[in-house]
Amino acid sequence: MSCKVVLAQGISASYREELKNTIKSRNIRPKLVGFLANEDPAAVKYAEWTAKTCAETGVEFELRKCARNDLEDKIIEANQDAGVNGIMVYYPVFGDRQDQYLQNVVDVSKDVEGLHHKYVYNMYHNIRFLDEAKTKKCIIPCTPLGLVKVMEYVGVYNGILPYGNRLHGRVITIINRSEIVGRPLAALLANDGAKVYSVDINGIQEFHRGVGLQLKKHEVSETTLKVEDVLPLSDVVITGVPSPTYKVPSHLIRDGAVCINFSTFKNFNGDEIKKKAAIYVPAVGKVTVAMLERNLVRLYDYQLQDRAASA
Repeated sequence: MSCKVVLAQGISASYREELKNTIKSRNIRPKLVGFLANEDPAAVKYAEWTAKTCAETGVEFELRKCARNDLEDKIIEANQDAGVNGIMVYYPVFGDRQDQYLQNVVDVSKDVEGLHHKYVYNMYHNIRFLDEAKTKKCIIPCTPLGLVKVMEYVGVYNGILPYGNRLHGRVITIINRSEIVGRPLAALLANDGAKVYSVDINGIQEFHRGVGLQLKKHEVSETTLKVEDVLPLSDVVITGVPSPTYKVPSHLIRDGAVCINFSTFKNFNGDEIKKKAAIYVPAVGKVTVAMLERNLVRLYDYQLQDRAASA
């Protein structure tokens, strides 16, 4: 088989090493607080990964478990604590619009997950910096950012093209349009120049920046296309279907495609996909955690800048 299986551990290694060196050489210890207010097995596993990785890189991590009805007050306490540099919440908590509300309760200066409305607005509008001087990059949600880094690592991004256009000519299908991962990822990739087919149970939308990337930010078009129409066109197929039974129909995937799974379940049939894909990434969790820590160090530095400016 010519398929190369690429593991998240190898992709995340350079980021983790850089974080370790930064924290050690600067003699800093950024503090991250994670709130767990549910019994979701995926959230519990993510919390365990976070704690383990933070211990290895030198980040101080504190997991605070609480009842979901107490969560808002606990977040506000952490917002006001100068000793806390970053805050994350393991979702879903309520599983509805109240979760979106909680994302905005987290102070924008401590939001390591990039879920605050300010970051979300900037991401969808292709605004990449928080300040006019362009000294502070926006915080990007960890899993979408991790998937971008995976695609950079395996060569989907074209480094010869200008920054911001490096996916020009790429066709990407994402089977997931959740507000946490699938839809923001589609926007990020389209803003970088790709034509993105975003698939969910209601149909397929196309995210794009127009012919020749004439648009400054992506647009979304409704389509009548089906999975069997878009998979054969796709250079990259990304899946995040939260179901143990869902499998991507391997026979529809074009020879030599890049296939990436971010679901906790295996959405690709491992044996079949290795006969079609050139590159297969079965999971991205460790890259996601590395991006979380990277965002934390970035926010730590922004907080130092703000304190120095107000001194």
